[in-house]
Amino acid sequence: MKKMVRLLALISLCLFLAACSSNSKSEEAKMSSDQSAEMDSGQADMEEKSQVALDNSTKQEAAAQVELEVPNQMVIYQADLQLRVKKFEQTIQNIEAQVVKYGGYISESNVSKDGVEQVSGRITVRIPQKNFQAFLHDAEGQAAEVLQRNITGIDVTEEFVDLESRLKSKRVVEERLTLFMKTAEKTEDLLKISADLAAVQEDIETIQGRMKYLENQTSLSTIHISLYENKVIVPNLEDEDLNTWDKTKKQFMKSTNMLLAAISGFIVFIVGNLPILGIIAIAAVFITLYIKKVRKRKDNN
Repeated sequence: MKKMVRLLALISLCLFLAACSSNSKSEEAKMSSDQSAEMDSGQADMEEKSQVALDNSTKQEAAAQVELEVPNQMVIYQADLQLRVKKFEQTIQNIEAQVVKYGGYISESNVSKDGVEQVSGRITVRIPQKNFQAFLHDAEGQAAEVLQRNITGIDVTEEFVDLESRLKSKRVVEERLTLFMKTAEKTEDLLKISADLAAVQEDIETIQGRMKYLENQTSLSTIHISLYENKVIVPNLEDEDLNTWDKTKKQFMKSTNMLLAAISGFIVFIVGNLPILGIIAIAAVFITLYIKKVRKRKDNN
């Protein structure tokens, strides 16, 4: 009987241990499952945040690309032509007509004359950039000879983009200062903000002025044209009487007067210097006699 009791007790103990082992494994499996679920959830959250950050980064890059988008190339074209023409006035009229044809205008014009044979002028025109080459071709066609042709192009695209960026920044500062000015309570703060706002607005006006200048210079090209005409003047025959006889008498009297003046001058010289000339003559006589005497002695010896 005791053996049976011990056997039942042993079996009961084995069953109890088996049940405890099963519960422990079940709890471990449950904990493992919970941890796995938490890890999956955390990973999902991280992936979602990463995706959101990636989307935000993409949006920011796209916005930056839009903000940094470069406009069409902006180039200031200028030309300097020196032309020799046959008919100055007609060429000026033709160039003025071409300026109107291509939608431009004349900004400066002057004409000068050097005597009667040299006529020159300089005209400065502004032509839309799209018609720049066409106008140059037509202007050169008016010349008998192209003496000089210079064309320059200045790329101001980078400067214009930089001005746009600076203008946007100044606008933001202007808005903030305007907001601060509305909420300022102290007079000192109000005066300080007002001074800063005035300085920013002045910078904005300067930037806008420069941008308008660049837009004007790139939309309209500047062309300086110098024109030269050499005129050959053929003198006409004189219609008036040549007065040959009167001119002959005049020339005869002039030559006679010159001769009389020469004779008069000679007489005045001789008479006026007669004492000196007499002394010179006496000295010359003595010298001559002395030389002859010396020669005669030599001959006798």
